[in-house]
Amino acid sequence: MLVELDLDGAVVLVTGGVRGVGLGITRAFLSAGAVVVTCARRPAEVDGASFVPCDVRDADQVSELVAGIVTGHGRLDVVVNNAGGAPFALADKASPRFHSRIVELNLLAPLLVSQAANAVMQTQASGGSIVNVSSVSGRRPSPGTAAYGAAKAGLDSLTSSLAVEWAPKVRVNALAVGMVRTEQSHLHYGSEAGIEAVARTVPLGRLASPDEVGACAVFLASPLASYVSGATLVVHGGGEAPAFLTAADGESS
Repeated sequence: MLVELDLDGAVVLVTGGVRGVGLGITRAFLSAGAVVVTCARRPAEVDGASFVPCDVRDADQVSELVAGIVTGHGRLDVVVNNAGGAPFALADKASPRFHSRIVELNLLAPLLVSQAANAVMQTQASGGSIVNVSSVSGRRPSPGTAAYGAAKAGLDSLTSSLAVEWAPKVRVNALAVGMVRTEQSHLHYGSEAGIEAVARTVPLGRLASPDEVGACAVFLASPLASYVSGATLVVHGGGEAPAFLTAADGESS
């Protein structure tokens, strides 16, 4: 059996695909031969990809974005819902509006984009694939980003539900991403020494690169994953060692 990541000519939308993890995802799809459209609120350029300004929290803008892609390219094969994130804010200090905006960006916006994409994909003979970029924060405590973690847990649930509702034409999967080294790593982990110290807590001994996350997104969108839907692929380098292991002062026998 020939095994390959064949996305030559596929039309792909990557939300927030202009920096950080999103840029890694965009580059991975370009390397796989796809035609990539990226979007973000602020203009940006990515070699090889086209850009459309869009606030993915706005239903009208999302509808215009998807309609424009179909008009320009004739189809939409893959959507990667990558746009998201949250600044550090303790739950008892953040305002209700802050929490609402975080959930809106990380949960409701992917639903908006997915709805618009699904409406197109259901009419295509080949259907389509949707990949949601989730986070390990939705699977463990997320102090300082509680609303973000809750939204990502909701995104995992949404992924499995949409996979059932929109089958068999559209596959819906997610990536639960762990710590990734980007141009903004210092905002989360401090100095270079801090970043290296955090990396040592990962079983693989390092943070992920955006390109590695991108490769996983390409896999889920590709024919290699043709029977994978409703799944969340964990991309975290082995996760985190249990805290009790560093607290214990004895050895197991």
